[in-house]
Amino acid sequence: MPRHCYVLRVFTRGDEGGNHLGVVTDATGLTTDSMQAIAVDLGFSETIFLEWKEGEIPRVRIFTPGAELPFAGHPLVGMGWMLKQLGPGGPDTLRCAAFDVAIRHEGEVVTIEVPLGQRVRPAPQAPSLAAAVNLPEPVSARWVDMPLPYLLIEAESVAAVSSAEPVPAEVFEKAGADMVYLYALASPTVVRARFFAPGHGVFEDPATGSAAVALAAAMRAEGHASGRLEIGQGLEIGHPSTINLEWHGAQASIGGTVRKDEVRWLDA
Repeated sequence: MPRHCYVLRVFTRGDEGGNHLGVVTDATGLTTDSMQAIAVDLGFSETIFLEWKEGEIPRVRIFTPGAELPFAGHPLVGMGWMLKQLGPGGPDTLRCAAFDVAIRHEGEVVTIEVPLGQRVRPAPQAPSLAAAVNLPEPVSARWVDMPLPYLLIEAESVAAVSSAEPVPAEVFEKAGADMVYLYALASPTVVRARFFAPGHGVFEDPATGSAAVALAAAMRAEGHASGRLEIGQGLEIGHPSTINLEWHGAQASIGGTVRKDEVRWLDA
């Protein structure tokens, strides 16, 4: 049956940039295969589908062009924004496969709060992968399970992050990595980042909220019990994006602004 798909940009920088997102607010009758097919057809880094029964916490499912994800940041922020536009108030909690997330609205900024229980572990293979993407010897590298494993590689400078060269999925697979987050501190409170997940059909992502949460988990594991960072991403691919990250104890939050581009009809 025909149904709406809202096309948003999440984590924008003012009216510019952000990460495109498909939002389907009525997943009635859609199978897993049909959701995956819609995500492939749209071609965005992620598409999110809403399943909401009266009296229950709204449940969402998130798909890249290559697979379903248990958690992703920009789809949840985008869905939180969309639901408030569709009706007064909107829900204050969404349920994804990994956990429940709380939603806050402060002016134009939409923020989600998530538990910070991710496992952080060493990443001995990071130097070889860094060399493959033309990155100097990393300052540090850790695996963070989101619950899917993300490889976080800290570079020595913003210039090193910007000059990194995206590579085919086979190179990542050979290094034993699936999703890679490169970042560098531009200042004590500002980060420049890039994210690659070619095995999921996402060659380079303009803004990656889940990777920002992974960064908070890594920072906490290093002894930073709380903190606040502004993450700039997407400049290298023409989609400037800004993610506001905060963490304290066992909770983290990511937030940003959202813009709507269009509404499409899906024949599904």
